[in-house]
Amino acid sequence: MSNVTNRIISDVDDGIRIDKWFHQHYPALSHGHLQKMLRKGQVRLDGGRVKANHRVQAGQDVRVPPMPTPDTAPKKKPSHQQKITDADIAFIQSLVIHRDQHVIVINKPAGLAVQGGTGTHRHVDGLLAALVGKNEERPRLVHRIDKDTSGILVLATNTNAARKLTAAFKSKEARKLYWAAVVGVPSPPTGRIDIALSKAPVGDSSRGREQMVPDEDGGKRSITYYETLERAGQQIAWVAFYPVTGRTHQLRVHAMAIGHPIVGDGKYGGEEAFPLIDGLDRQAHLHSRAIQIPHPAGGKLEVSAPLPAHMVKTWRAIGFLEKDHDGIVDWPDM
Repeated sequence: MSNVTNRIISDVDDGIRIDKWFHQHYPALSHGHLQKMLRKGQVRLDGGRVKANHRVQAGQDVRVPPMPTPDTAPKKKPSHQQKITDADIAFIQSLVIHRDQHVIVINKPAGLAVQGGTGTHRHVDGLLAALVGKNEERPRLVHRIDKDTSGILVLATNTNAARKLTAAFKSKEARKLYWAAVVGVPSPPTGRIDIALSKAPVGDSSRGREQMVPDEDGGKRSITYYETLERAGQQIAWVAFYPVTGRTHQLRVHAMAIGHPIVGDGKYGGEEAFPLIDGLDRQAHLHSRAIQIPHPAGGKLEVSAPLPAHMVKTWRAIGFLEKDHDGIVDWPDM
Protein backbone atom coordinates (compact mmCIF):
# COMPACT_ATOMS: atom_id res chain seq x y z
CA MET A 1 0.00 0.00 0.00
CA SER A 2 1.13 3.53 -0.75
CA ASN A 3 0.89 6.41 1.74
CA VAL A 4 -1.90 8.96 2.16
CA THR A 5 -1.66 11.71 -0.45
CA ASN A 6 -3.54 14.88 -1.35
CA ARG A 7 -4.49 15.74 -4.92
CA ILE A 8 -6.05 18.85 -6.41
CA ILE A 9 -8.99 18.44 -8.80
CA SER A 10 -7.97 19.68 -12.26
CA ASP A 11 -10.12 21.61 -14.71
CA VAL A 12 -10.56 18.51 -16.87
CA ASP A 13 -12.25 16.72 -13.95
CA ASP A 14 -14.47 19.62 -12.88
CA GLY A 15 -18.05 18.48 -12.37
CA ILE A 16 -17.59 14.70 -12.34
CA ARG A 17 -18.68 12.43 -9.49
CA ILE A 18 -15.99 11.65 -6.95
CA ASP A 19 -16.44 7.89 -7.36
CA LYS A 20 -15.86 8.29 -11.10
CA TRP A 21 -12.81 10.46 -10.36
CA PHE A 22 -11.29 7.66 -8.26
CA HIS A 23 -12.00 4.99 -10.87
CA GLN A 24 -10.38 7.13 -13.59
CA HIS A 25 -7.24 7.91 -11.58
CA TYR A 26 -6.96 4.63 -9.69
CA PRO A 27 -8.22 1.93 -12.08
CA ALA A 28 -6.96 -0.87 -9.81
CA LEU A 29 -9.37 0.27 -7.07
CA SER A 30 -12.49 -1.88 -6.86
CA HIS A 31 -15.96 -0.38 -6.47
CA GLY A 32 -16.48 -2.15 -3.15
CA HIS A 33 -13.17 -0.97 -1.71
CA LEU A 34 -13.92 2.64 -2.66
CA GLN A 35 -17.38 2.48 -1.08
CA LYS A 36 -15.83 1.16 2.12
CA MET A 37 -13.29 4.02 2.23
CA LEU A 38 -16.05 6.57 1.66
CA ARG A 39 -18.23 5.10 4.43
CA LYS A 40 -15.33 5.16 6.90
CA GLY A 41 -14.44 8.76 6.02
CA GLN A 42 -10.99 7.81 4.75
CA VAL A 43 -11.66 9.88 1.64
CA ARG A 44 -11.98 13.60 2.37
CA LEU A 45 -12.83 16.52 0.11
CA ASP A 46 -11.56 19.87 1.38
CA GLY A 47 -11.29 18.21 4.79
CA GLY A 48 -14.87 16.92 4.96
CA ARG A 49 -16.59 13.60 4.41
CA VAL A 50 -18.08 13.02 0.98
CA LYS A 51 -20.61 10.69 -0.67
CA ALA A 52 -19.98 8.68 -3.82
CA ASN A 53 -22.37 10.78 -5.97
CA HIS A 54 -20.89 14.15 -4.95
CA ARG A 55 -19.59 16.17 -7.92
CA VAL A 56 -16.14 17.66 -7.46
CA GLN A 57 -15.00 21.12 -8.53
CA ALA A 58 -11.70 22.24 -9.99
CA GLY A 59 -9.31 23.37 -7.26
CA GLN A 60 -10.76 21.17 -4.51
CA ASP A 61 -8.39 19.07 -2.39
CA VAL A 62 -8.93 15.30 -2.24
CA ARG A 63 -7.42 13.25 0.57
CA VAL A 64 -6.48 9.94 -1.02
CA PRO A 65 -5.99 7.07 1.44
CA PRO A 66 -3.50 4.25 0.76
CA MET A 67 -4.32 2.71 -2.60
CA PRO A 68 -3.90 -0.90 -3.74
CA THR A 69 -0.64 -1.45 -5.59
CA PRO A 70 -0.50 -3.49 -8.80
CA ASP A 71 0.77 -6.43 -6.71
CA THR A 72 -2.08 -6.32 -4.17
CA ALA A 73 -4.97 -5.21 -6.38
CA PRO A 74 -7.41 -7.61 -7.99
CA LYS A 75 -6.52 -8.30 -11.61
CA LYS A 76 -8.65 -5.71 -13.33
CA LYS A 77 -7.91 -4.14 -16.70
CA PRO A 78 -8.23 -0.32 -16.61
CA SER A 79 -10.97 1.04 -18.85
CA HIS A 80 -8.49 3.00 -20.97
CA GLN A 81 -6.59 -0.24 -21.69
CA GLN A 82 -9.55 -2.14 -23.10
CA LYS A 83 -8.95 -3.75 -26.46
CA ILE A 84 -8.64 -1.25 -29.30
CA THR A 85 -9.37 -2.44 -32.81
CA ASP A 86 -7.42 -1.60 -35.95
CA ALA A 87 -10.40 0.54 -37.00
CA ASP A 88 -10.19 2.45 -33.70
CA ILE A 89 -6.48 3.08 -34.23
CA ALA A 90 -7.02 4.37 -37.75
CA PHE A 91 -9.93 6.53 -36.56
CA ILE A 92 -8.20 8.31 -33.66
CA GLN A 93 -5.00 8.80 -35.66
CA SER A 94 -7.01 10.38 -38.48
CA LEU A 95 -8.16 13.10 -36.07
CA VAL A 96 -4.64 14.38 -35.28
CA ILE A 97 -4.04 17.89 -36.66
CA HIS A 98 -0.88 18.72 -34.68
CA ARG A 99 1.76 16.60 -33.00
CA ASP A 100 5.13 17.35 -31.45
CA GLN A 101 7.22 15.97 -28.60
CA HIS A 102 4.96 17.48 -25.93
CA VAL A 103 1.52 18.15 -27.41
CA ILE A 104 -1.04 16.38 -29.56
CA VAL A 105 -4.09 18.24 -30.89
CA ILE A 106 -7.04 16.38 -32.39
CA ASN A 107 -10.10 17.59 -34.27
CA LYS A 108 -12.81 15.79 -32.30
CA PRO A 109 -16.00 14.96 -34.21
CA ALA A 110 -19.38 15.94 -32.78
CA GLY A 111 -21.06 13.03 -31.01
CA LEU A 112 -17.87 11.54 -29.56
CA ALA A 113 -17.56 11.98 -25.79
CA VAL A 114 -14.22 13.01 -24.32
CA GLN A 115 -14.57 10.74 -21.28
CA GLY A 116 -16.73 7.76 -20.37
CA GLY A 117 -19.82 7.76 -18.19
CA THR A 118 -23.09 5.93 -17.69
CA GLY A 119 -24.01 4.38 -21.03
CA THR A 120 -20.95 5.87 -22.76
CA HIS A 121 -18.60 3.13 -23.92
CA ARG A 122 -16.78 4.82 -26.80
CA HIS A 123 -14.88 8.00 -25.98
CA VAL A 124 -11.59 9.79 -26.65
CA ASP A 125 -10.05 8.76 -23.33
CA GLY A 126 -10.58 5.11 -24.20
CA LEU A 127 -8.76 5.50 -27.52
CA LEU A 128 -5.67 7.41 -26.37
CA ALA A 129 -3.49 4.30 -26.15
CA ALA A 130 -3.58 4.25 -29.96
CA LEU A 131 -1.68 7.56 -29.99
CA VAL A 132 1.30 6.35 -27.96
CA GLY A 133 4.51 6.88 -29.92
CA LYS A 134 7.82 5.11 -29.50
CA ASN A 135 9.16 5.49 -25.95
CA GLU A 136 6.22 7.76 -25.10
CA GLU A 137 3.71 7.76 -22.26
CA ARG A 138 -0.01 7.40 -22.84
CA PRO A 139 -1.34 10.87 -23.79
CA ARG A 140 -3.29 12.74 -21.12
CA LEU A 141 -6.41 14.88 -21.34
CA VAL A 142 -5.82 18.43 -20.08
CA HIS A 143 -9.28 19.90 -20.77
CA ARG A 144 -12.67 18.86 -22.15
CA ILE A 145 -15.22 19.91 -24.74
CA ASP A 146 -18.85 18.78 -24.88
CA LYS A 147 -19.80 15.55 -26.58
CA ASP A 148 -21.95 17.45 -29.11
CA THR A 149 -19.21 20.01 -29.82
CA SER A 150 -16.64 19.36 -32.53
CA GLY A 151 -13.14 20.68 -32.84
CA ILE A 152 -9.90 21.19 -30.98
CA LEU A 153 -8.97 18.95 -28.08
CA VAL A 154 -5.48 19.31 -26.61
CA LEU A 155 -3.57 16.32 -25.21
CA ALA A 156 -0.26 16.15 -23.34
CA THR A 157 2.27 13.46 -24.22
CA ASN A 158 4.02 13.44 -20.83
CA THR A 159 3.51 14.36 -17.18
CA ASN A 160 5.44 17.64 -17.32
CA ALA A 161 3.53 18.84 -20.38
CA ALA A 162 0.23 17.85 -18.74
CA ARG A 163 1.05 19.92 -15.66
CA LYS A 164 1.95 23.02 -17.71
CA LEU A 165 -0.99 22.76 -20.10
CA THR A 166 -3.48 22.17 -17.27
CA ALA A 167 -2.10 25.26 -15.51
CA ALA A 168 -2.50 27.29 -18.72
CA PHE A 169 -6.19 26.37 -19.00
CA LYS A 170 -6.78 27.04 -15.32
CA SER A 171 -5.04 30.45 -15.38
CA LYS A 172 -6.93 31.53 -18.54
CA GLU A 173 -3.67 31.77 -20.54
CA ALA A 174 -5.24 29.48 -23.13
CA ARG A 175 -7.21 31.51 -25.68
CA LYS A 176 -10.07 29.67 -27.39
CA LEU A 177 -12.17 30.48 -30.44
CA TYR A 178 -15.44 28.73 -31.23
CA TRP A 179 -17.50 29.10 -34.37
CA ALA A 180 -21.26 28.63 -34.21
CA ALA A 181 -24.40 29.08 -36.24
CA VAL A 182 -27.08 30.72 -34.10
CA VAL A 183 -30.77 31.33 -34.70
CA GLY A 184 -31.42 34.98 -35.55
CA VAL A 185 -28.88 37.81 -35.55
CA PRO A 186 -27.35 39.10 -32.29
CA SER A 187 -27.85 42.77 -31.50
CA PRO A 188 -25.46 44.36 -30.81
CA PRO A 189 -23.31 42.35 -33.23
CA THR A 190 -20.42 42.18 -30.75
CA GLY A 191 -20.44 42.04 -26.99
CA ARG A 192 -19.50 40.52 -23.66
CA ILE A 193 -21.64 38.01 -21.77
CA ASP A 194 -21.09 37.75 -18.01
CA ILE A 195 -23.52 35.35 -16.33
CA ALA A 196 -23.06 33.09 -13.31
CA LEU A 197 -24.01 29.45 -14.00
CA SER A 198 -24.84 26.40 -11.90
CA LYS A 199 -26.17 22.89 -12.47
CA ALA A 200 -29.89 22.21 -11.97
CA PRO A 201 -31.89 18.96 -12.22
CA VAL A 202 -34.06 18.41 -15.29
CA GLY A 203 -37.30 16.45 -15.15
CA ASP A 204 -37.31 13.40 -12.87
CA SER A 205 -34.45 14.07 -10.43
CA SER A 206 -34.05 10.33 -9.76
CA ARG A 207 -32.66 9.93 -13.29
CA GLY A 208 -29.79 12.30 -12.52
CA ARG A 209 -30.34 14.54 -15.56
CA GLU A 210 -28.93 18.03 -15.22
CA GLN A 211 -28.31 21.15 -17.25
CA MET A 212 -26.68 24.49 -16.65
CA VAL A 213 -28.82 27.49 -15.73
CA PRO A 214 -28.15 31.17 -14.91
CA ASP A 215 -27.72 31.54 -11.16
CA GLU A 216 -26.48 34.93 -9.99
CA ASP A 217 -26.74 33.96 -6.32
CA GLY A 218 -24.95 30.63 -6.14
CA GLY A 219 -23.46 30.08 -9.60
CA LYS A 220 -19.91 30.32 -10.91
CA ARG A 221 -19.01 33.39 -12.92
CA SER A 222 -18.74 32.70 -16.65
CA ILE A 223 -17.57 35.17 -19.28
CA THR A 224 -17.70 35.02 -23.07
CA TYR A 225 -16.96 37.58 -25.79
CA TYR A 226 -18.75 37.22 -29.10
CA GLU A 227 -18.56 38.68 -32.61
CA THR A 228 -21.05 38.27 -35.45
CA LEU A 229 -19.08 37.34 -38.58
CA GLU A 230 -21.83 36.84 -41.18
CA ARG A 231 -25.62 36.74 -41.39
CA ALA A 232 -28.24 35.14 -43.63
CA GLY A 233 -31.02 37.69 -43.48
CA GLN A 234 -32.56 37.60 -40.02
CA GLN A 235 -32.67 33.78 -39.82
CA ILE A 236 -29.15 32.64 -39.00
CA ALA A 237 -25.84 34.23 -38.04
CA TRP A 238 -22.29 32.92 -38.01
CA VAL A 239 -20.87 33.91 -34.63
CA ALA A 240 -17.37 33.70 -33.15
CA PHE A 241 -17.33 33.00 -29.41
CA TYR A 242 -14.26 33.67 -27.27
CA PRO A 243 -14.82 32.06 -23.83
CA VAL A 244 -12.72 33.43 -20.98
CA THR A 245 -13.94 30.84 -18.50
CA GLY A 246 -14.65 27.19 -19.25
CA ARG A 247 -17.89 26.19 -17.53
CA THR A 248 -19.86 23.17 -18.63
CA HIS A 249 -22.13 24.07 -21.61
CA GLN A 250 -21.10 27.72 -21.15
CA LEU A 251 -21.46 28.81 -24.78
CA ARG A 252 -24.75 26.99 -25.24
CA VAL A 253 -26.28 28.75 -22.22
CA HIS A 254 -24.74 32.11 -23.12
CA ALA A 255 -26.14 31.90 -26.64
CA MET A 256 -29.60 31.32 -25.18
CA ALA A 257 -29.06 34.16 -22.70
CA ILE A 258 -28.69 36.68 -25.55
CA GLY A 259 -31.76 35.22 -27.25
CA HIS A 260 -30.01 33.30 -30.03
CA PRO A 261 -29.72 29.54 -29.40
CA ILE A 262 -27.11 27.51 -31.25
CA VAL A 263 -28.59 25.79 -34.29
CA GLY A 264 -29.26 22.12 -33.50
CA ASP A 265 -28.92 22.51 -29.72
CA GLY A 266 -32.29 21.11 -28.71
CA LYS A 267 -31.24 20.62 -25.08
CA TYR A 268 -31.05 24.37 -24.47
CA GLY A 269 -32.85 25.87 -27.43
CA GLY A 270 -35.79 23.45 -27.76
CA GLU A 271 -37.69 23.60 -31.05
CA GLU A 272 -36.41 27.14 -31.63
CA ALA A 273 -32.97 25.62 -32.30
CA PHE A 274 -34.24 23.96 -35.49
CA PRO A 275 -35.21 26.68 -37.99
CA LEU A 276 -37.00 25.49 -41.12
CA ILE A 277 -34.28 26.09 -43.69
CA ASP A 278 -33.49 23.74 -46.57
CA GLY A 279 -30.14 21.98 -46.25
CA LEU A 280 -29.83 22.63 -42.52
CA ASP A 281 -28.37 19.70 -40.56
CA ARG A 282 -29.97 18.98 -37.17
CA GLN A 283 -26.68 18.40 -35.31
CA ALA A 284 -25.41 21.10 -32.94
CA HIS A 285 -23.51 23.78 -34.87
CA LEU A 286 -20.76 24.54 -32.35
CA HIS A 287 -17.12 24.02 -33.28
CA SER A 288 -13.90 24.61 -31.34
CA ARG A 289 -12.14 26.39 -34.20
CA ALA A 290 -8.79 27.59 -32.82
CA ILE A 291 -6.63 27.75 -29.75
CA GLN A 292 -3.58 29.71 -28.68
CA ILE A 293 -1.77 28.33 -25.66
CA PRO A 294 1.70 28.55 -24.08
CA HIS A 295 3.71 25.58 -25.34
CA PRO A 296 5.25 23.42 -22.59
CA ALA A 297 8.67 23.80 -24.25
CA GLY A 298 8.35 27.59 -24.63
CA GLY A 299 6.68 30.02 -27.00
CA LYS A 300 3.06 29.75 -28.08
CA LEU A 301 1.18 27.07 -29.94
CA GLU A 302 -1.67 28.17 -32.21
CA VAL A 303 -3.75 25.57 -34.02
CA SER A 304 -6.99 25.74 -36.00
CA ALA A 305 -9.40 22.92 -36.92
CA PRO A 306 -11.46 22.69 -40.13
CA LEU A 307 -15.25 22.72 -39.82
CA PRO A 308 -17.00 19.34 -39.49
CA ALA A 309 -18.98 17.95 -42.43
CA HIS A 310 -22.41 18.90 -41.07
CA MET A 311 -21.38 22.56 -40.61
CA VAL A 312 -19.73 22.63 -44.04
CA LYS A 313 -23.06 21.43 -45.45
CA THR A 314 -24.94 24.21 -43.67
CA TRP A 315 -22.38 26.85 -44.67
CA ARG A 316 -22.81 25.86 -48.32
CA ALA A 317 -26.60 25.84 -48.08
CA ILE A 318 -26.65 29.35 -46.60
CA GLY A 319 -23.77 30.83 -48.57
CA PHE A 320 -21.20 31.33 -45.83
CA LEU A 321 -17.56 30.85 -46.91
CA GLU A 322 -15.10 29.44 -44.36
CA LYS A 323 -12.16 31.03 -46.20
CA ASP A 324 -13.60 34.50 -45.58
CA HIS A 325 -12.61 34.25 -41.92
CA ASP A 326 -9.70 31.84 -42.15
CA GLY A 327 -6.09 32.58 -41.29
CA ILE A 328 -4.60 34.34 -38.27
CA VAL A 329 -7.09 34.83 -35.43
CA ASP A 330 -7.59 38.41 -34.25
CA TRP A 331 -7.84 37.59 -30.56
CA PRO A 332 -9.88 40.16 -28.60
CA ASP A 333 -8.37 41.97 -25.64
CA MET A 334 -9.72 39.91 -22.73
